[in-house]
Amino acid sequence: VSVSATTREPRDNEVDGLDYHFITDEKFDQLISRNEFLEWAEFAGARYGTLRKSVEDGRSLGKHVLLEIEIAGARQIRRAEPEAVLIFIAPPSWEELVERLTSRGTDTPERRAARLALAQEEMACSSEFDEVIVNHRVEEVAARLLSLASSRSK
Repeated sequence: VSVSATTREPRDNEVDGLDYHFITDEKFDQLISRNEFLEWAEFAGARYGTLRKSVEDGRSLGKHVLLEIEIAGARQIRRAEPEAVLIFIAPPSWEELVERLTSRGTDTPERRAARLALAQEEMACSSEFDEVIVNHRVEEVAARLLSLASSRSK
């Protein structure tokens, strides 16, 4: 899994370099100007991006590289890397998504509402992806991702 760079503040349990590369807006701008992002986009008031080098390093070792990105980033990847396999991870239901975001307790009600509005837009775009996996249980999603990677290696 590629570790994204972000301009947002880390949550209490997040580790720089493991969960994300937490960087300043100025550093993010520098990386953009040097074309060091494979893709980047703004999401929920912060910027997120995939560093080109981390993907190239993984691919040079013959590995599949998994990116956790949103719709705008996926579209950038599709244009830049047409052979990339785009996978949409969908919630089991709208109600379950609302419950998951609410129970996390990390967002204000306003931020949660904005995230849900964006999720609705993203779910409407799922047909742009090569595969859709419903996230009932993380173990099932992981198994399906491994299965897809294995089948693409043959």
